Amino acid sequence: MTAATLSGKTLARQIQQRTQAAAHILDHEGQRPTLAVVVATDDESTHWYVRSIGRVADSAGICCRIVDLGPDATEQVLASVLRDLSAAPSVHGIILQTPLPTGVRADSLVGLIAPEKDIDGANPLSLGRLAVGRQAFAPATARAVVELLDHFQIPIAGQSVTVIGCSAVVGKPLSLLLLERDATVTICHSKSGPLEKYTRSADIVVVAAGSPGLLTSRHVSEKSVVIDVGTNVLPGGSLVGDVNESSVSSVAAALTPVPGGVGTVTTALLLLHTVEAAGAQSLTLASKIPVKV
Repeated sequence: MTAATLSGKTLARQIQQRTQAAAHILDHEGQRPTLAVVVATDDESTHWYVRSIGRVADSAGICCRIVDLGPDATEQVLASVLRDLSAAPSVHGIILQTPLPTGVRADSLVGLIAPEKDIDGANPLSLGRLAVGRQAFAPATARAVVELLDHFQIPIAGQSVTVIGCSAVVGKPLSLLLLERDATVTICHSKSGPLEKYTRSADIVVVAAGSPGLLTSRHVSEKSVVIDVGTNVLPGGSLVGDVNESSVSSVAAALTPVPGGVGTVTTALLLLHTVEAAGAQSLTLASKIPVKV
């Protein structure tokens, strides 16, 4: 048996088409959706990722402003820039890209991103709104997991889901999205003990631990749908997930690839969130844009 491959490429293209159509509506009304990406690092892989967002944004009709403050930017400078962008009517979405300079506290900065422009759900207010079922942008990676399950018509309601990893970027917001869809959710972390105790009986296993090869065949069963959120760069430069693909694919029912799975959908959703934010921020245009947050 070989696990079915849950590629994110087709879904990402569909999301990009939705984004382009919505951006065209806004542009026709004289408002071009604008995303600001704040960068403060000399890490080349980060700059490569940001440039790739810019290229995809441009093809979708979105203006992407890369605000490169350099690796020596202070927390005060970053705070000032985020306040200015949050107040700027011409900016509709804001991302504070990590990593940040040594000593700079991301948790104090993300709270400065206006919630209506917080397209990657970084502001704690966004997570709080998700928790109580109010409108907010979920972190794009967390939403990408749910969108992939829906795309492949994998049931969520009534299913048992084990999420490995409890970060505010993936694990916690994803658990809230899944609970909203009537799943029974278990979250595992470093103190949970043997993972197979929680994963083998689960219908869906989502792993977002940042640990290459963490999940193996002993952690899954023949019914397992495995969603690999991990993005780990090996010394040779190759990208791998948190799943030992060759091991898990010999047992599980389905598995997302890395690359080409969750990450592909995540990038597409960031841009969709930008046009959704642009539509929501315009009282005259909001009814014309298919907002889904």
